[in-house]
Amino acid sequence: MSHDGCRFKMAADNLPSEFDVVILGTGLTESVIAAACSRVGQRVLHLDRRNYYAGNWASFTFNGLLSWIDEYKTQQEVLNPELEQGWRDKIEEGEDVLCLSSVESSISNLEVFSYASEEPEEEEVVKVAAVNSLPKDSDAQAKEPRGSTTEDQDTVCRDDSTPGDDEPQHQEPEYKLTSDTQEPHQSEEYEKEQEPISNQVESPIEMKRKITYAKLVKEGRRFNIDLVSKLLYSRGLLVDLLIKSNVSRYAEFKNVSRIVTCRTSKVEQVPCSRADVFGSKQLTMVEKRMLMKFLTFCLDFEQHPEEFQEFSEKSFWEYLRSKNLTENLQHFVFHSIAMVNQETLTEEGLKATQHFLQCLGRYGNTPFLFPLYGLGEIPQCFCRMCAVFGGIYCLRHSVQCLVVDKESGKCKAVIDTHGQRISCSHFVVEDGYIREEQRTRAVNRHISRAVVITDRSVLPSESDQQISLVTVPPLEPSSPAVRMVELSSSSMTCMPGTYLVHLTCSSSGSAREDLAPVISRLFHVPSCPGEEPAQGSEEIEKPTALWVMYFNMRDTSSLDSSCYSLPSNVHVCTGPDASLGHDYSIKLAESVFHQLLPDEEFCPPAPNPEDIIYDGNGAQVEGPGFDEAGLAEGVGTEGNSGLQQNNQPAEGMEPAESSGSVAQGTTSELEVPTKE
Repeated sequence: MSHDGCRFKMAADNLPSEFDVVILGTGLTESVIAAACSRVGQRVLHLDRRNYYAGNWASFTFNGLLSWIDEYKTQQEVLNPELEQGWRDKIEEGEDVLCLSSVESSISNLEVFSYASEEPEEEEVVKVAAVNSLPKDSDAQAKEPRGSTTEDQDTVCRDDSTPGDDEPQHQEPEYKLTSDTQEPHQSEEYEKEQEPISNQVESPIEMKRKITYAKLVKEGRRFNIDLVSKLLYSRGLLVDLLIKSNVSRYAEFKNVSRIVTCRTSKVEQVPCSRADVFGSKQLTMVEKRMLMKFLTFCLDFEQHPEEFQEFSEKSFWEYLRSKNLTENLQHFVFHSIAMVNQETLTEEGLKATQHFLQCLGRYGNTPFLFPLYGLGEIPQCFCRMCAVFGGIYCLRHSVQCLVVDKESGKCKAVIDTHGQRISCSHFVVEDGYIREEQRTRAVNRHISRAVVITDRSVLPSESDQQISLVTVPPLEPSSPAVRMVELSSSSMTCMPGTYLVHLTCSSSGSAREDLAPVISRLFHVPSCPGEEPAQGSEEIEKPTALWVMYFNMRDTSSLDSSCYSLPSNVHVCTGPDASLGHDYSIKLAESVFHQLLPDEEFCPPAPNPEDIIYDGNGAQVEGPGFDEAGLAEGVGTEGNSGLQQNNQPAEGMEPAESSGSVAQGTTSELEVPTKE
């Protein structure tokens, strides 16, 4: 996201000297707070020391991720005496100083492994050309990569009548927070198109496994790789906030099409909706009735306390076993519907199951949505809203220290990395900027993450454009349960012919120790780059891991204001938590906002551009963020009208226009920062 869409720009050393709120860090929580404050008229300065938005919530292109890895490995704390002298000159009598950290310390144990063939990219092109020489299938193969480009995606989003050569892959991404009804139709159409040459389809699938590392780098801009792996519950706090604030106009979403579980080394789809249950071939008729009866009870379990009262102090797992459910059903409910652990109490497990069921059917056949181009889009959407209402943004720009009034003990100003003193009433900061000596409690919890690029799905189906949530129970009693999200190219997060797989769990060791056994069980991991599994072995049935990254991310979600030794008007936003949804971050953002402005509404609906009444003479022209926006269907279940949609795709990590650049959006102009 750059700020070329904003008319007001100023040099970093010409920033105003006073703001109501200064926010450091552009993660989801900080961005929501910035949008909420700006929306109610507060003067907001939003800074980030990085050259990209979203912090630990960011999405990167493959090449951008490689640059991020290099930066992580080479970073170190730099003490600059000249900078220190610069801010010391601005400290007055009766003031004290609190210095902030200049090093990213929330990421650890970063390891990268490339298993893709190291053959020159030209060789791989020749092989694909040979496949594309098939008389009719060549069209289908040529269409898919071409349809994923930025220009064609724009075209599809703006014109529903785009000719059929892009239909199989790209009508689905037009999904705008309404029921995803196109997928079955497209799947049937795709099958019909392929039917006459069904005996030739095998060859291109096999050739897709010949993806070289050079190819990944060359097609790197087609990837959008998230540092955090989460999904949006269709009735979760984030979706409600996106609709209420009208921020959803800046993003597009796709329904997660299936939930899959791994059980005794077998990968199978989980029946979760009524249609899934009765259409399942995995369950007997008796099991189907038992499951429907139990799920119906969970929907209004509060009305029948006698059913679970005696288990109120016992685990949900014990409660399930007491219900005489088969092992199959216990596994599905516990690991893939409630998604809880062995310590979860019965009532909490029932609430988790109820929430899952309540989210079914709002937008599709599963409870979950995923934003096209990756989760990094969501913080940027709220940054756009903040800029629209006057917020000033500056990347590659940080705060060196806080100026604290000794008498009141409150932060009265900050001194930025350009040596400018900026007064503020409140200071909001991401946890990663806090020094260890400013914490009163150590952080011992971490999240283990792995990112895998593979050549095919863990559960192949008729459609190769599935987005799947995969639950993996603990492989050993002491190991954690693993959550896996598998994204196809229809999510605009990977190149056609590959899948992007995110694995997440609470850490018990390093990310590699926690997740490598799961990856080895589900994927073929070559012993050397380009190695193929032996014919006839079990490995040949598995997708091949082409590239793997492991890292741990610090989980500070258990910390509150009492865990920091900071002034009372300094508010710390803890980082992403280990849960699947976003409720924790949205609750935190609302809590901090009400501490800042207790009498204001949190993120009230933003006006539509056509509803703005402008002062002055002459017609006003809408900014580029809106004149290409389309209206989505209304969301009848919540009484909301059409959701505006920004169809301009993201490109992962894009540098700011210049070091210390600043952009400001104003209400009258309705111009927002957009991606190039």
